[in-house]
Amino acid sequence: MKNILLTPFNTAPFSSIKNEHFLPAIQSLIETTKAEVEAIASNPEAPTFSNTVEALENTGMQLDRVTSIFFNLNSAETNDEIQKIAQEISPLLTDFQNDLLLNEALFARVKEVFNSKDQLTLTGEQQMLLEKQYKGFSRNGANLSEEKKATLRKIDTELAKLKLTFGENVLAETNAFEMLLTDEKDLSGLPEGAKEAAAQTAKEKGKEGWMFTLDYPSYIPFMTYADSRELRKKMSLAFGAKAFQNNASDNQKNVLQIAKLRFQRAKLLGYESHAHFVLEERMAEKPQHVISFLNELLEKAKPAAEKEFSELEAFAKELDGIDQLQKWDSGYYAEKLKQKLFDLDDEKLKPYFELKNVINGVFTVAQKLYGLSFEEVQDIDKYHADVKTYRVTDAEGELVAIFYADFHPRAGKRGGAWMTSFKPQQIKDGVNDRPHVSIVCNFTKPTASKPSLLTFNEVTTLFHEFGHALHGMLANTTYKGLSGTSVFWDFVELPSQILENWCYEKETLELFATHYETGEVIPMELVEKIKDSATFHEGMQTLRQLSFGLLDMAWHGADPTTIEDVKAFEKAAFEHTSLYPDVAENCMSTSFSHIFQGGYSAGYYSYKWAEVLDADAFAYFKQEGIFNKKVADKFKNFVLSQGGTQDPMELYVQFRGQKPNPDALLKRAGLID
Repeated sequence: MKNILLTPFNTAPFSSIKNEHFLPAIQSLIETTKAEVEAIASNPEAPTFSNTVEALENTGMQLDRVTSIFFNLNSAETNDEIQKIAQEISPLLTDFQNDLLLNEALFARVKEVFNSKDQLTLTGEQQMLLEKQYKGFSRNGANLSEEKKATLRKIDTELAKLKLTFGENVLAETNAFEMLLTDEKDLSGLPEGAKEAAAQTAKEKGKEGWMFTLDYPSYIPFMTYADSRELRKKMSLAFGAKAFQNNASDNQKNVLQIAKLRFQRAKLLGYESHAHFVLEERMAEKPQHVISFLNELLEKAKPAAEKEFSELEAFAKELDGIDQLQKWDSGYYAEKLKQKLFDLDDEKLKPYFELKNVINGVFTVAQKLYGLSFEEVQDIDKYHADVKTYRVTDAEGELVAIFYADFHPRAGKRGGAWMTSFKPQQIKDGVNDRPHVSIVCNFTKPTASKPSLLTFNEVTTLFHEFGHALHGMLANTTYKGLSGTSVFWDFVELPSQILENWCYEKETLELFATHYETGEVIPMELVEKIKDSATFHEGMQTLRQLSFGLLDMAWHGADPTTIEDVKAFEKAAFEHTSLYPDVAENCMSTSFSHIFQGGYSAGYYSYKWAEVLDADAFAYFKQEGIFNKKVADKFKNFVLSQGGTQDPMELYVQFRGQKPNPDALLKRAGLID
């Protein structure tokens, strides 16, 4: 059988790939890469930067490409067969990674180059690659005894499987819940678009009536507009109980197991906790820095949050005689209060945010800032008919990147939104090999009578993910391991979060926010209302984000071995940040994919950390003009194109001329004057 994955390809050959290609291709490519690594480790010549560090960086190119295709499919277009293959492939890759990082002869060569670095004439980027490679070995067990190395291998294999299972359980629970309504009065309060989408979902599943699911485009409108408190409660309980139902998809044991294994791994490597291990390679450096950063923000945000909450309670009582606000009331009454205070609701805004126009809008922003052009093309293979493909070029017409965009929910796609890559950027043999970048979202689908109309929150999500994509597309480094988003994790959110700021600016909105039926540009009064309402419930929003960061640090910043009850532990971690009464049937940790499946363990704080950077950076744009070419060029040259080639704070200071000022965030959030 000819295996397309074992032949050279440029764009991913999705239409020619069969599921049965993956396992043999990855097994074969692991062997090829092992041979490449062995040739470096056993090289009789004295180790040099070129024959060791650079040579190692250039191993496993095809393996990296095939695994990125596979795991991207497992997130965006999975099925039982792919999930089963993932459970077989993950341990193989973990073993291979450990074989590499625990290879003594290889580490001895890297170490020799590292120890003589002061005598070498290396560029800044070469120094960074050498340091990253050396730490990759030393931080992952290369200095351990044989016995401890064997323990580390066992832990890593187990963790790889547990993380996959965790994600599969969350997806299974999301897909398992369906609420079919057959009485139209149960739809009271819901906008026409939400009703139409629910009718379409029911029809697709061969049912009569209106079907609501736990996918965000179905769940959020229901929780925001449905008048029926009982049905909102039903939806909320289902959403909060994902993988916390003592059934086959329960994640409680997985959470405990993952936390304990991460702790054991950190201790084995000589660290106090998993967070101590992770943060050594972050701008924040230490758990106590993160905790004090989060608590400092908590101190500023909590009084505002409590005030907002009591105002919301008083409003709900006055409106509907509700004595105790519950979690399933929050979105509903917040939306009603927002409408009252600002005469603004998403249903008024949605007609101005047709997905097609918002895409063109974000492209125009990229064109004005960075001189990029986006041409939709049909000659690039896709993994699903929904995916759009673009060729991205610069002002001279040179190829900058291939860009994939996948916007709507479906059964095989996990929830949320993310940016990913199918091919990294690098400069090799004098050729600047350009990246293939993708964003995946779960936005409202078009219906029989309406195109895909986005909520304002979905608009900012699209800008956010596109900011990550720009970081990937504009990468311009020699080594793939330092390219694009290969930066410290608490710096990676700066390019994404800063781009959200443009959504609130009149100059930007006038570029793309036109009514899908009349073509009318969004009225100025609506733009003003968007800006005025930008800090609505900012205290409560901040408290919510801080609660997630503190929960993450609770799981990963100390010894978790005595924890037996996931729910009780979580409740204690939320003690200082909770406003609503606790719901016994709900638990967040069991579906907190960011930290138990994705890469945010001991790193969730980085969203807030990057907000400090983005507020300060955008203040610079505001000062000079949001489309100022000089500032945009500096951001591109010192942040977007540099990847991980320098310390992130040094890059930031080169762009900004100073270190970030945290007051910029607090001012923007309306938490200080």
